[in-house]
Amino acid sequence: MTTEEVKPLLPVKTPVPSDIEIAQSIEPQHIKVIADALGLLPEEYDLYGIHKAKVKLSVRDRLKDAPLGKYVVVAGITPTPLGEGKSTTTIGLCQALGAYLEKKVLTCVRQPSQGPTFGIKGGAAGGGYSQVIPMEEMNLHLTGDIHAITAANNLLAAALDVRMFHERTQTDEALFNRLCPADKQGKRKFAAVMLRRLAKLGINKTDPEELTPEERKDFARLDIVPESITWRRVIDTNDRFLRSVTVGQGTEERGQSRSTGFDITVSSEIMAVLALATDLADMRERLGRMVVGNDSKGRPVTADDLGVGGALTVLMKDAIEPTLMQTLEKTPVLVHAGPFANIAHGNSSIVADQIGLRLVGEDGFVITEAGFGADIGMEKFMNIKCRASGLAPDCVVLVATVRALKMHGGGPPVVAGTPLHHDYTTENVPLVTAGCCNLVRHIENARKYGVPVVVAVNRFANDTDAELEAVRKAAVEAGATDAVICAHHGLGGAGAVGLGRAVVAACSGPRPDFKFLYDVNLSIKEKIEIIAKQMYHAAGVEYKPEAEAQIEKYTRMGFDNLPICMAKTQYSFSHDASQKGAPSGFILPIRDVRASVGAGFLFPLVGSMMTMPGLPTRPCFYDIDLDLLTGKIVGLS
Repeated sequence: MTTEEVKPLLPVKTPVPSDIEIAQSIEPQHIKVIADALGLLPEEYDLYGIHKAKVKLSVRDRLKDAPLGKYVVVAGITPTPLGEGKSTTTIGLCQALGAYLEKKVLTCVRQPSQGPTFGIKGGAAGGGYSQVIPMEEMNLHLTGDIHAITAANNLLAAALDVRMFHERTQTDEALFNRLCPADKQGKRKFAAVMLRRLAKLGINKTDPEELTPEERKDFARLDIVPESITWRRVIDTNDRFLRSVTVGQGTEERGQSRSTGFDITVSSEIMAVLALATDLADMRERLGRMVVGNDSKGRPVTADDLGVGGALTVLMKDAIEPTLMQTLEKTPVLVHAGPFANIAHGNSSIVADQIGLRLVGEDGFVITEAGFGADIGMEKFMNIKCRASGLAPDCVVLVATVRALKMHGGGPPVVAGTPLHHDYTTENVPLVTAGCCNLVRHIENARKYGVPVVVAVNRFANDTDAELEAVRKAAVEAGATDAVICAHHGLGGAGAVGLGRAVVAACSGPRPDFKFLYDVNLSIKEKIEIIAKQMYHAAGVEYKPEAEAQIEKYTRMGFDNLPICMAKTQYSFSHDASQKGAPSGFILPIRDVRASVGAGFLFPLVGSMMTMPGLPTRPCFYDIDLDLLTGKIVGLS
């Protein structure tokens, strides 16, 4: 079996050079050229240098009545630790559609975190001849969105700790007087954000002088229970020694220390808020209602209760604008947001998709990517992102590899940094066929949403025609509309033309009859069990005492109508990463349930989730340096 023969437009080399060598060998166009071709007006974007620009949300308003393009989500089978090339496929497909099939297309991808860039995984700009460029700018600071999230997250953490400090050291009256100081004329007034807290308390007064002593106390004293605090500080670096820290040990803090820790920035709820907000006003509301803990009466304490919701919005006002970049073959890309795919929903932003669908028009395509395997990223795309955006996909592209299917068929473990076992480098059709149960399960899951599925099989050097044909045959028999062998890593868009044609064909009929997996108004447990049974094929769900307590608490607080964002391993349908293939009949253990109320979901914890990765013995940063003669960055991957 061979891929469709199309002459590459890029000057491809064999063997394929390193990602950064390829990226630096292609001169990007001025981003104004990309913006003009996309249909953006000069006043609808701000240049950040000559190769990237921030796109204003006003373009969406201008095109509010424009017909929407075709909406395609790229997901994957359960991956190996090496990854199966999902981001590369996303970009290669767009290059094929735009540079070879002459379709108007736009790619929407997440912004990479500097954690994996300097850690073990490397960057996330695609790979080979299917990349976003300049790749070094995308993988490093870009336009500062992640830094804005870090600043906002840590401002909220500081506001939380200092409020507890002042409440413990002041009387009710002194606290109220300092929160509402008199001006030079002796007049007090509430800040705008304070009116939100008053409304929450049911106090319909706007003059501080009218509050009774009891109302002043309830307004001023948040009375946060330290053990209930869920908000932690963040940094965009893999720093394992910050996972657990003690704050407040300085002499000026008067012994008010407490245990807390740091997470990596992309796991911050503010990142999830950015990805799910539909405009600036929506982001302001979501930031303000983020819950940091609860008071002694069991009521949730929010960012607006702390008075900081407006300030967070100010820090994030530019971050809500997607960043325009380009692929190696000059097709446009919107890079925006990068939420974790386990404790959050793992998809790029709603606003980028909405802008893109209007810019490409009725005959165009927006290709977006869902993080991790389809049981996690695609499920959350459908049930969380589409619910918030009002959009529905026209097609799912499911990425598979012979290597991963051999693993699911019973092959030896695949370990990053360790040479592959000979089972993966020699032909073994029975092993591939046995592992196709994983592919079949993912296809069946995707079709439950009423959306057609196209399978993209990324061909590696050791794959044989017989193995690839076994995958193609299994995919079509499972209900995929097509299964295409792809070589975009080594050929660019030319290696994904067949995939592009298959996607166009899958999207050519009537809009799919899209449906959600569950009704959000079901109980928390009912929603969890629908996902567990229908997506993972669990026989049932077991709730640990901590989870039971949290479910009762969130139901009492009125958060039970939020969608569910399952936090589990990406390496198995089950909670056990060692269970490959398509396991079923297991009992899914829910260890705890937590809330991202601002983002708008609850996330049950299935096992332990790592929110601050650590650096390996030999991190990627060993290879990263600056060539002082040319000024170019070297060693990024």
